[in-house]
Amino acid sequence: MPLQIVRNDLTKMTTDVIVNAANSSLKMGGGVCGSIFRAAGPKQLQEACDRIGRCAVGEAVHTDGFALDAKYIIHTVGPVWEGGGRNEEILLRNCYRHSLELAMGLGCASIAFPLISTGIFGYPKEPALRVATEEIDAFLDEYDMDVYLVVLDKQSFGISQKLYESIESFINEQEAAVLEQAADRYRKHRSLESPMHELREVLESQISLEELLEDLDEPFSQRLFRFIDARGMTDAETYKKANLDKKLFSKIRNSPGYTPKKKTILAFAIALELDLDETEELLGTAGYRLSNSHKFDLIVRYFIEREQYNIFEINEALFAFDESLLGS
Repeated sequence: MPLQIVRNDLTKMTTDVIVNAANSSLKMGGGVCGSIFRAAGPKQLQEACDRIGRCAVGEAVHTDGFALDAKYIIHTVGPVWEGGGRNEEILLRNCYRHSLELAMGLGCASIAFPLISTGIFGYPKEPALRVATEEIDAFLDEYDMDVYLVVLDKQSFGISQKLYESIESFINEQEAAVLEQAADRYRKHRSLESPMHELREVLESQISLEELLEDLDEPFSQRLFRFIDARGMTDAETYKKANLDKKLFSKIRNSPGYTPKKKTILAFAIALELDLDETEELLGTAGYRLSNSHKFDLIVRYFIEREQYNIFEINEALFAFDESLLGS
């Protein structure tokens, strides 16, 4: 999967490159920078940085990875947030773009970023996240590389509070409606004295075997490629927009009987901008359905209903709710 958001210690990542949110003098600092120096070996890393000298804001330089499980450390200097009127966004975009270009020039196949400038430099997390995903997405449109955006915890990462609350409200409304429907069915067949957990058992029995078998008439891959052709998209456009690995797509293309995971199929639905009915149709060919009782499904449905098909925005929301991400 080309771009993944992961919760981890950046210094523990096993990638060709780890990106350091550096200062212009390339001295050991605090936060992410301090952690990387300590993990790599502060004396030898500082000596390597001193040989380089300085790095301008928005630019990127590299050293060896030393004791890290990475070939290289790319040092990039993010902007200090001063309200947004001093080209902070342009400079932050340059950090990601120049780091990715440098990694490509070094022959690297994988790279792990922190969320640059969101620590002591004060860049607001939501716009910083948008800059990161947009620049990475633009790069991956042209090049193949596994890119990781690494955060330690939810406090280090964020979607807007307004979006979070909107999704949370949608989830609560749908779950309440499902439980009420299940309660209506339950009351027809059971005593009201029975335990409430039986309502969820009723809920899980909504899809019959006959319904699933009807949808399995057309193989998943056949239906997928009919959708791709109907949208006039190429294979490369499809798997890149779905944030999927080229090898996985080739496996689906060359193995008609192969059925990927549900989250992979939903990634295709987002890439192809399918509506809810079309999404259910594609899922049904693989024996899946969207469930109104599963938070993951409801978050994806929230975006599809609003015709919002940016897979990185959807994955940011899924990450914020501690759910699996769309993709392979």
